[in-house]
Amino acid sequence: MKRNMGNLDRILRTLVALVVLALYGLQVISGAVGLGLVVLSIIFLATSLISFCPLYAPFGINTCELKNKPTN
Repeated sequence: MKRNMGNLDRILRTLVALVVLALYGLQVISGAVGLGLVVLSIIFLATSLISFCPLYAPFGINTCELKNKPTN
């Protein structure tokens, strides 16, 4: 898999996931919505770790920084 997530994207996803998991752990959010958010948080953490978002691929989204920018 080719990376398609930049560092800022990964950091934001991780922070959102950790906040949601903390809120669920503190029982601020619960029920079906809480479980749905926990599942989404786990997906966010997994995609952040591997730097690849499967939903970005079909839309051609790439938030990675270019290593070798073309010079004019």
